[in-house]
Amino acid sequence: MGSGRSECVRALFGADRAIGGTLSMNGKKVRISKPLDAMRHGIGYLPEDRKRDGIVGDLSVRENIILALQVMKGFFRPFTRAQAEAFADEYIQLLDIKTASADTPVKSLSGGNQQKVILARWLLTNPVFLILDEPTRGIDIGTKLEIQKLVLKLAAQGKSVTFISSEIDEMLRTCSRLIVMRDRKVVGELTGDDLTQNKIMTTIAGGENP
Repeated sequence: MGSGRSECVRALFGADRAIGGTLSMNGKKVRISKPLDAMRHGIGYLPEDRKRDGIVGDLSVRENIILALQVMKGFFRPFTRAQAEAFADEYIQLLDIKTASADTPVKSLSGGNQQKVILARWLLTNPVFLILDEPTRGIDIGTKLEIQKLVLKLAAQGKSVTFISSEIDEMLRTCSRLIVMRDRKVVGELTGDDLTQNKIMTTIAGGENP
């Protein structure tokens, strides 16, 4: 709590205004002042609070899945019904989203399936950099494991994934590089043999890595 990690990624995505710093992608500085800028640079963002910032509860599963892609295309150029159905059906099947139909209001789904809908939304945009802020918080263990496996699969495909979590065991299962933040500052970076529970706890506590 209070580490500044969520504030940092919200600024990266343009959801909040950054007060300083620069952002580079592939060696080039980029300017992001709003979420659409981030999306056009291939950045996707699953927020910490899915109900407040992620899903649009009264919209259908289908409408939620195509939302980011529609924003990028522009609402004056809507997808056809057939296109929207094809997009939604593909990701409902791919992510095994449990829903009565694509027309079901997303607010009626379980928390885990709502997270899958948000993931589907961003995967549909084919992002190069995906930010997941506490994606497994408050969901069932089965869906949690599915999301962790998906993260590993995306990384294996060459996508960059920033995975924010308060659970050390989860970090050890999913991350090849771990950044520890405290008071809005990076206080440690662990990779390889340093990715152990002991060294993570020591870094979090503010001590030196043994």
